[in-house]
Amino acid sequence: MAVIGAVCAVAVGAAGFGAYALVGGADESGGGESTLTTGEDGKSEPRPTGPPSADEVRAAAEEFLAAWESGDAAKAAALTDEEAAAEAALTAFAEDAGVTGVELAERAPKGTEVPFGVTAEVTHEDTSGSVEYVSALTVVRDDGSGEVVVDWEPEVLHPDLADGERIVTDAKGDPEVITVDRDGEELTGEEFPELKAVLADVSKRYADRSEGTAPVSLRIVDKDGEEKKVLKKLSEGEPGRIPTTIDADLQKAAQAALEGRKSGAAVAVKPSTGEILAVADAPAGDFNMALRGSLAPGSTWKVVSASMLIEKDLASADAAHPCPKFFTHGGWKFQNLDKFDIKGGTFRDSFAASCNTAFISQAPELADDDLTQQARDLFGLGLTWQVGTGTFDGTVPVQADAQMAASLIGQGGVRMNPLTMASVAATVKAGAFKQPYLVPPSVDGRTLASAPRAMSPALAAELRSLMNTTATSGTAAEAMASVGGDKGGKTGSAEVDGQDKPNAWFIGYSDDLAVSAVIPNSGHGGTNAGPVVAEILNAG
Repeated sequence: MAVIGAVCAVAVGAAGFGAYALVGGADESGGGESTLTTGEDGKSEPRPTGPPSADEVRAAAEEFLAAWESGDAAKAAALTDEEAAAEAALTAFAEDAGVTGVELAERAPKGTEVPFGVTAEVTHEDTSGSVEYVSALTVVRDDGSGEVVVDWEPEVLHPDLADGERIVTDAKGDPEVITVDRDGEELTGEEFPELKAVLADVSKRYADRSEGTAPVSLRIVDKDGEEKKVLKKLSEGEPGRIPTTIDADLQKAAQAALEGRKSGAAVAVKPSTGEILAVADAPAGDFNMALRGSLAPGSTWKVVSASMLIEKDLASADAAHPCPKFFTHGGWKFQNLDKFDIKGGTFRDSFAASCNTAFISQAPELADDDLTQQARDLFGLGLTWQVGTGTFDGTVPVQADAQMAASLIGQGGVRMNPLTMASVAATVKAGAFKQPYLVPPSVDGRTLASAPRAMSPALAAELRSLMNTTATSGTAAEAMASVGGDKGGKTGSAEVDGQDKPNAWFIGYSDDLAVSAVIPNSGHGGTNAGPVVAEILNAG
């Protein structure tokens, strides 16, 4: 009976303890106890249950924040419900984000949530700064141990951080890129709207060669390293600088020369080097006619045709040369402006007066591809130019019969723009083709186009003589009267189907400056484009 009684007593005691565990005893703060834990001596001990008390919330938050602030990631992580994840995240926050220290200021809890302010000192190489923000943590009772711990979520580090993301500090992304003129001064689309599209193109092409530095930023990135959000820009970085050959003062003068004209374009080139000094375009827009236009150049093209006739002994500056009112070739009857003719004149006379038939009369002596070869071999037209921005580099297709004859006077299939025709004038002045360029080849080591053969000094001198006569006593004389120095010019008027008036063209040079301009649908080149060229030459 004693044994049985003892057993019953034990059974009753056990039943009483089990009932406490099932019902749960709670203190006034909401905590409870259970017997599902085992002490060091192997005996069952009460295990707390239920939400943590206010004192427990504050104590857990303070201990966690103190450990984090001290830089002990392992200790802080041990106070969370996901120790491994928390330690990895806190360690990465210091290493990847470059956080060298944090100050954490606990704020008044809201139930089990504890907001806290963060001031993090961040360093990346020679750049340092601080970032401030407010985050929050939630204190929970661990289901397994009953301990009060921090519920670990990525948002504890930063409220914008999500699973799989991390915070980094680095200098990523493309640096700001600026283009500068030949003197190193910035060129902007606001100051030079006619260059806006060109400058944007140059910046895009050469951003990786601008030698700028990206801004240093504290950023949130996803698992693939792609940026989600910039939390703080610690430095602005240094903008990359892309040099150009533009002369800002001449650019302003060139654009001013087009003022009052509905449309027009002009390019200035330095003959001795090929540097593009100015690119004027009106109206300013995304399409730059000066560099990308494709237009018949009219009689300005006679400079190229004249070089071919002279080399083939079909013309000589001071030799007699025919200039009839009409000449028929390939079934087409060609004529001069106002049907003029020159009786007993020389080739110089015909060139200076811009006689069409003086050139077309030589068509029967030419092969269909002669002009194409001449333009390419001596003037670099038809080659692929490496200007540093998008350009149309001219085309001189092989044509036959009437179209070939028309090409001799800049009609037919010949297509040019102010850039290519400024290059023609520059080639004559320099006596050699120097491919025009806007971005110096030293920036990227590119190879500029070169003419397959050199122009003879005698031919260059004869062409300069013809252009000088035209600028002093021919069709270009009135426009070039104000221009000094060693000068030359040539007018052009290109007929265009559907237009009331021809496109006015003019090319000219003075000393080491060559300019070409086109004023569409305006009339005679000397009257409409000539003053533009003269104004730019005088500003050079």
